[in-house]
Amino acid sequence: MDISNPHPIGQQCLDLFPVKEVEVDGIQMGVLNNGTPYLTMRGLSRLCGVDSGVMTRLTTNWIEERSKPRGKKIDGILQAKGLRLTKLYSTIVNQGTETHAYPDSVCMAILEYYAFDAAQSGQFDNSIAIKNFRALAENTLRRFIFLSVGIDPENPQRGAWQCFHERLQLNAQVPFGYYSVFSEMADLTLKMINGGFDFGPASVPDISVGIGWGKHWTNNNLSEKYGERTRHPHVYPDWFPQHKAGAVEAWVYPDDALGEFRRWMQQSYLPTKFPAYITSKAKAGAIPHVDIAKLLSQVKRPELPKN
Repeated sequence: MDISNPHPIGQQCLDLFPVKEVEVDGIQMGVLNNGTPYLTMRGLSRLCGVDSGVMTRLTTNWIEERSKPRGKKIDGILQAKGLRLTKLYSTIVNQGTETHAYPDSVCMAILEYYAFDAAQSGQFDNSIAIKNFRALAENTLRRFIFLSVGIDPENPQRGAWQCFHERLQLNAQVPFGYYSVFSEMADLTLKMINGGFDFGPASVPDISVGIGWGKHWTNNNLSEKYGERTRHPHVYPDWFPQHKAGAVEAWVYPDDALGEFRRWMQQSYLPTKFPAYITSKAKAGAIPHVDIAKLLSQVKRPELPKN
């Protein structure tokens, strides 16, 4: 699916917004339409046991704060997760009120600072404790948020195969003369699932491919060569959090450009963008850690020997 060109203001199908938000023990939390679990500013402040004014100063001035002792500690935790962030939250509108949504990875980094570093004392080596905290607590919070809003994080009866099958059925009717990135990726997706990829609400690789292909399309003026692309509704299964947003208007491309898309996938996206996508999803906890080199060898198409 290609979401490289968001709709104008007023068309919210590509904007971030909560599909569900609840409050548990005074902590506001929810899940965004892109599948990201989050806490609000007030929820994060209560989770860490600090005043919301303190959290506001820390997070809204992050570029400046991350160079200070407190910010350096938190930034170090984030970078250890592979996250180099210039902003710690997304601005969303819920029931007409603008608020900040902090993704679970950011929440856990800030919580870790307040749990272990803010009032550190003694000479105890807490490196092992922190390592275990990162490994266990982040997954626990992610699971807690999903379960609190009524979304099963493991989908035990809706595994990667069923997820792929449902999405394929829902989006099989592409207009004559066009192809969709999602449908064209079917062979790649099957190989990814066979290679251990956890295909589900929090891991939607066609978005990554669609964004990359959309940029390649516009940067190279391919509409002049193959004709104009057009929008077509893309639907998620009803158990996906993204389903609450309704049908998303995704790009579909002229069939004449299919050969160029396949070359771009094999020669550009897979060797340069795909490993970073898999790494980021694994670090975020959306998929299990996999052997990227092995997975890449499985998903790349073989080439005929040259005479």
